[in-house]
Amino acid sequence: MPPAVRADVTSHPAVAAGGGPVNVRLGGWPPGRRGASVAIMICCRPGRRELLRWSAIVAGAGLLPALDPPPARAAGAVRPVNLELVTLTETSAVLTWYTGAAGTDDGLGRMEPVPSDAEVVYGTHPSRLTRTAHGPSGTPYHYVELTDLEPGRTYYYKARSNGRTATATGLAAGQAAGTPQDDTFAFTTPQPPPGEHLFSIALCNDLHLGETVAGLVGQLPWIKGISQIPGHPPYPEIMAKALIEDAHARGADYLLAAGDVSSEAAPADLLKAKSILDAFGNYFVARGNHDRAHEGAAYSTCTVGEYQGNDCFQDAFFPSGRTYYSHDLRGLRVIGLDTYDKPGDGGDSGGLSAEQHAWFESELKKDPDRPTLVFGHHPVFTENDPLSITGTHSLDAGQSLRILGAYARTPGVFLHHAGHTHRNQRSVFPLAPRVVQQEVGAVKEYPGGFTLVRVHTGGYALNFYKTHSPEARAWSERSRQELSGLWPQLSLGNRVTDRNSVVPRDLSGLRTAA
Repeated sequence: MPPAVRADVTSHPAVAAGGGPVNVRLGGWPPGRRGASVAIMICCRPGRRELLRWSAIVAGAGLLPALDPPPARAAGAVRPVNLELVTLTETSAVLTWYTGAAGTDDGLGRMEPVPSDAEVVYGTHPSRLTRTAHGPSGTPYHYVELTDLEPGRTYYYKARSNGRTATATGLAAGQAAGTPQDDTFAFTTPQPPPGEHLFSIALCNDLHLGETVAGLVGQLPWIKGISQIPGHPPYPEIMAKALIEDAHARGADYLLAAGDVSSEAAPADLLKAKSILDAFGNYFVARGNHDRAHEGAAYSTCTVGEYQGNDCFQDAFFPSGRTYYSHDLRGLRVIGLDTYDKPGDGGDSGGLSAEQHAWFESELKKDPDRPTLVFGHHPVFTENDPLSITGTHSLDAGQSLRILGAYARTPGVFLHHAGHTHRNQRSVFPLAPRVVQQEVGAVKEYPGGFTLVRVHTGGYALNFYKTHSPEARAWSERSRQELSGLWPQLSLGNRVTDRNSVVPRDLSGLRTAA
């Protein structure tokens, strides 16, 4: 087993006032660096200070703690691993896992894939697993959905391939597959949101169209990225197309894409992203730091940017106006923020211009009781996040405090959707206790999916779904090896409630979808 990980959280000054970026010191990780602060910047170029910190950590020890070797098994035997309880609704659960050949290495630190069968046995008592569900056979990338579950019931299950029970993804700070119960796992279905179902919204972010290597951390030479297998389609396109297909299949009436729809805002990549999103129909998009205006000949045909370079993102998605807005969806006010409305190279904190911030507060003040969902790329604050140590994973702290203050004065705001961190995380901050901030895992890599908001007259549910076309499942499993296999620790979500939750709320003034 890896050494115990203890989070010693030192708060940003903003935390004491209601949540904020945190410095996370991991006791015993890396070995010999007890209490070292760890900063990982997935999306952006680190500054000199971050480079020096990483250099010191990596020079003192390997990136990952040494793991005990797995139990000895015959070389080539099929091993089912990486079991995860991804989605949990009041009547269903989605389980995923992987089968590989024991004793092999595909060059990324995982076993070589081996196709197998997929079976889940389950029931309401650990000794009576009387029900069975199957997923497609002949694949190493298993996806099984349990249906017809009862709300508020505890279920016990085993997932199996080739007669072997699957082992769960090990999360140092959580449980990936449910609660271990001897030789089974357990989960309890929630109660449904009260009232009538009105409509559903898919929340997604970080498509990164045009990206060719996943998991790079700035230009740090010891961090090796992961590329697509030669001859296969580009992984951002695979994942984005799977998003559209699955969001439609899950009944989404609208889709919100919270930024970084492109890798570096190249015109061709933005047009590709737009064509894929257009296939969904009713969608809204916000700018991320990767979508900022860029310098260089490749961007010269685009409109001159307000702060720098040329703004190809605005040309693609907002050719006739500003990049932030308010829109009515059947009585629900949806506010899209441009959280990189500022100059910069994308590697710093997000920010709203003074004009946008004044507009935002004025928009909230117009109708403070109206049900409101806000979305933008950068989170207001990030908590329990080793990546937030540099402050680049959220908005400017001063602006974030003003936003939370505005939310406290606006009872109608109930949900803030953010991307940028590439993880699933549910947060509620003391300054605005009625508002849930939901960070959603990236579309373009593991865990690879979207969150469905099911809006009811008496509340709403949030459920994360992995995209599950064969190509999407294969890439998601391949890209889980980012950061030498550490990536699930940072992105899946430590709690089931980071991926799935239900909130009672009076939304009776909203109208059903046509």
